[in-house]
Amino acid sequence: MKHKNRFIAAVAAALTFAATTAQAETLRLGDFQSTSHIVSVEGTTKWIAAVQEATGGAITFEHFPSQQAAKSKAQLDAVNNGILDAALLGASYHADALPLNSVVGLPGFYGSAEQGTVALQTMLKDGPLREEVLAAGVTPIFGFVLPPYQVLAKTRLGMPANWDALDVRTSGSTQAMTARALGAVGISIPGPEVYTAVERGRLDAVLFPLASVPGYKLNEVVSHISTNGSFGGYSFIMVVRSDLFDGLSDEVKAQLLSLGDETAMHVAQAQDASVSGLIEEWKAAGIDTYQFSDEELAIVTDALGAVSTDWAKRLENDQAIAVLESYRALTSK
Repeated sequence: MKHKNRFIAAVAAALTFAATTAQAETLRLGDFQSTSHIVSVEGTTKWIAAVQEATGGAITFEHFPSQQAAKSKAQLDAVNNGILDAALLGASYHADALPLNSVVGLPGFYGSAEQGTVALQTMLKDGPLREEVLAAGVTPIFGFVLPPYQVLAKTRLGMPANWDALDVRTSGSTQAMTARALGAVGISIPGPEVYTAVERGRLDAVLFPLASVPGYKLNEVVSHISTNGSFGGYSFIMVVRSDLFDGLSDEVKAQLLSLGDETAMHVAQAQDASVSGLIEEWKAAGIDTYQFSDEELAIVTDALGAVSTDWAKRLENDQAIAVLESYRALTSK
């Protein structure tokens, strides 16, 4: 009887292994960040490893970082066209398809990556932001934000008069409105191309999150970096093509989402923790890391006050005001 039971157990194990192997999925995941960027180190690659381990290899990934499979602005199209199965989207690069998700780019809301990520995760689980992503043919797995944007330049920028007619790098149309509100000209340039644009004088200044600066080495081409501004944010959304996601087992779906929640908070907290150390490094290297004075902050904040209202009006979307109010409430907690 014992031998028979062992035989039955062995057959059952073999059948389970065969079933798992037959259902195994290798997802082609696109990513415009380099594998040395904090978003990849503490976010994307960490989530990939966690999913592969948790599913016992039922889900594996072929990772295409640094725009290897598609440019930053083409990641969503690549997923919908079947070139990729999943992608880490920079939401602002897909403003035409995801206009409501550009709310994260508005200035003056969250004060840390963790605070902004909690708000974004909440809005991606239910409501207009989630529905907008689903309508684009993909399912949001998790989302997170970068720390609030600061200004990096070769001269100190404070009062709006200092910004007049400057060419400032912005990430998408929402942040371009922020630049215009200060009298500057917003120029949208993908992160990997910013270093060269600053070095060659194409840009006078850059709006950028401090935790991401080392990934692009921008500290090598600027001499002044603000530390207490709030020039908007930036959101990443990990997505999987909806028809593929819907075909996964409930258990695997739950693992993808649960590990996504954990990863979102981890990468947000890691970014926040990195900022103070980076500021000290830059100071030691002779970079002017400065805080706006109370007067400068008050005047800049006042100048940026109308950006949120203009954003809602320009979208001409009935849901825009509701999204803005929800985002404001969540980032006020």
